[in-house]
Amino acid sequence: MTRMKLRASAILQDTQSCIPLSKLLRDRDIILLLTPAIAPELSPLNQNPNKPTKDPFEPFGQELARFHPWVHHVPYGPRNGITPTHGAHIHYAALIIFVIYGPPCHGQLSQVELADYVRSIANHRPQIIVTLCNPHELNLSPSAFPTIVQVSSLCPDDLQSAASMLFQFPPLSLNNNSPRLPTLQNLLHHDHDYPKPKPHLQPQVWTVEVWNEHLDPPAIYNLWRECLPPQFSCISQYQLTNLLRRDGYAMHYVVRAPSSPTSNGTENGAEKREIIGFCATYTTYLDRDGEHLLGSLALLLVKPTHHGRGVGLSLHRHAMKMLTKTRGVCRVQLGSTFPRLLYGLPWDVDPEVENWFRKRGWPIHSGMGAGPGRGAEVTDWVLHFTNWPITQVLLPRISFKQCSFPEFEAVLEFVEVESKRAGKMGWYDEYAKLAGSMRVEDIVLGVEDGRIIAAALTYVPGSAGGGPVAEDFPWVGVLGGPGGEIGGVTCVCVDGKFWTTQGEEWKDEADREIGRLSESPTKKDAVIIRLLATCIRVLTEQGIKVMFVDGVMGEDEGFESMGESASPCYAEIVLMLTDFWGD
Repeated sequence: MTRMKLRASAILQDTQSCIPLSKLLRDRDIILLLTPAIAPELSPLNQNPNKPTKDPFEPFGQELARFHPWVHHVPYGPRNGITPTHGAHIHYAALIIFVIYGPPCHGQLSQVELADYVRSIANHRPQIIVTLCNPHELNLSPSAFPTIVQVSSLCPDDLQSAASMLFQFPPLSLNNNSPRLPTLQNLLHHDHDYPKPKPHLQPQVWTVEVWNEHLDPPAIYNLWRECLPPQFSCISQYQLTNLLRRDGYAMHYVVRAPSSPTSNGTENGAEKREIIGFCATYTTYLDRDGEHLLGSLALLLVKPTHHGRGVGLSLHRHAMKMLTKTRGVCRVQLGSTFPRLLYGLPWDVDPEVENWFRKRGWPIHSGMGAGPGRGAEVTDWVLHFTNWPITQVLLPRISFKQCSFPEFEAVLEFVEVESKRAGKMGWYDEYAKLAGSMRVEDIVLGVEDGRIIAAALTYVPGSAGGGPVAEDFPWVGVLGGPGGEIGGVTCVCVDGKFWTTQGEEWKDEADREIGRLSESPTKKDAVIIRLLATCIRVLTEQGIKVMFVDGVMGEDEGFESMGESASPCYAEIVLMLTDFWGD
């Protein structure tokens, strides 16, 4: 990591004019010092192995306390991030000093994102960022963090110097002739020759219209390609339009540029105005009674030239109003499960975008990964059949086969119960789409003593009468290329009784034999392995050599040895409207 050592400490920005702190703090006001839990040996304090280790940031906190005794020093972890305990400290603090050591290592939370989350819950409390690395490495947003201080090292003298500077730096004068602090924006522009910021345009309320499914698709496809990274441009206009046109399930909205003398012509007698914003929404059944619906805010695109002008806000407000007033909608997903556009927020999304949705009420937590609907990591995988481990595991009393017509109703009942238990969105509706079709055999089942204990949906894109499931996954046909040798598996349901904890004792001798043969920590894993093996057999009989597995949540180490990630990771974000899913 490159360190700037031009001086021990420097104030890079203080647009909220809170330095020196002596002019801001009153007697008994609490300073909350949040520091990262880093390896103790990184600090010169801990170079003697014969002495007890100390917190590397202890000198900083002690020097702050020399000026203002009411300092609460609370570390935050690289994996757990900001917890409710931190939230309680923030509630009682008058000022927050958040220390960032550097960019995240593999598996760690971004300290910049944690700082942004603290800022979002701190309300009016001033926050000071103290960074020990080059701000350019962190991609710090000057607008998000008004006060930023840089320290060159963990040396106690440097940390104490920075703490003293926070209290003793001369206040800024309002006199225009007085010297002023350089801003972080100016420093970055000077050092890296960034373009000058564009003049700020005040956000406004825009008129939101229902899209025209006959005339708007070409413009929306161009907007899709303009707004999203290149890997999402692989689908064609036809495929995107097919995903958007879902009678009875979809409602989409656009914002058009104001009419002007330079508008490009007319169409059907009406002036043709440029589309500068687009929002796609869907509703999906969550149960067989049709009384509970899942709403999806599937896509929100704004032309880059119109960012920050209220276009996205107008679309978001209108779309959420329409979804939440729809009878039966009890959950709203940020993204879409079926049909698949984007499952959720990409895992590496710009923190400013993440914060934008957080301010709109979405339960986005820094570090995410809290569980289904709260930021759980979701990835799509491509598994190559040649890499699938050949196993002779036999599961006593459990057989695996394709579904038959008499079993279909029982499958729907099973999927309804298990998808609700596991919090899986839209799965019931995906199975129900096969009702009355000749595609029931696309379902693969695990049956124990005549009772369904597992199910999965297989599909082959581009095949004759490929069915409604294949239509929901345009990415599979693209990945398959002209050879068409890729199929898919989705909605893998396993009976809740198999969701044992890691290392739990098997319940009988037959179960212990399953665990020994499958080398799996749980019976659930053994069932899934056999279920997927049967899916592979079914797809192989149709000439398929590669399998697309969508929506793999959480730990995916088992997939890495057999395939490769087919997409960026997503964070599953869901807004609860009613308690349909229980606890």
